[in-house]
Amino acid sequence: MARYDAIGKAYAQYRVPDERIAARLSDALGDAETVLNVGAGTGSYEPTDRRVVAVEPSAVMIAQRPPGAAPVMQASAEALPFADGAFDAAMAVLTIHHWADWRRGVAEMARVARTVVILTWDPAHEGFWLTRDYFPDFIPLDRASFPPIDALVSALGGADTQPVPVPGDCTDGFLGAYWRRPHAYLDAGARGAISTFAPINDADSRIRRLAGDLDSGRWHDRYGHLLSEDTLDAGYRLVVHHREPHYPPLQRTS
Repeated sequence: MARYDAIGKAYAQYRVPDERIAARLSDALGDAETVLNVGAGTGSYEPTDRRVVAVEPSAVMIAQRPPGAAPVMQASAEALPFADGAFDAAMAVLTIHHWADWRRGVAEMARVARTVVILTWDPAHEGFWLTRDYFPDFIPLDRASFPPIDALVSALGGADTQPVPVPGDCTDGFLGAYWRRPHAYLDAGARGAISTFAPINDADSRIRRLAGDLDSGRWHDRYGHLLSEDTLDAGYRLVVHHREPHYPPLQRTS
């Protein structure tokens, strides 16, 4: 069963695409007219000004796609049901860590598209206050599931890597989205839309500790300076690969 069949029931409510991240993805897609969204979930970040096809393994996520969303096929990244070069670009947004074989999935994306755009997290990053002080086990968990950036770039045969700072009022509730709004992590629904919380057995006790630190002012004593910041580098990275078009050699004429 796809992982989000179990944990993704309220995903669409909390994971609203952030327009600033969407703009970064749109720039990375360049002039692509046809786009494959791999691990598409509920359709977040699918461009509306291009022809898009989505692939998603979870029936629960597919059921939450809004009316008018791009057509979707239930399939996995590791076995994309499309011909070589079928799309101008393939995109994958915060999904690669859920794939059974990320190398095979990346190879499939490069097979079906000339441009590959992946939004991921850098496992070399130190994390932020939530992972340092309250959930230090998140870092080894995520480091075990997210591919190292160097390995991802190598698998693509070369790529550009760009940091994607998280806005303080980010609308997309992924793990680092609430770095400036600590009370949001007290919301069980918000946590339910973040896959990293799923395997943690004692999350409630640690959330109570965070709530206590917020009530007592301890959190603000340590991290109140963040409230005046606009963005935070929480380790999210945009990896963009462009394969040069192949032109057959010119035929000599006598």
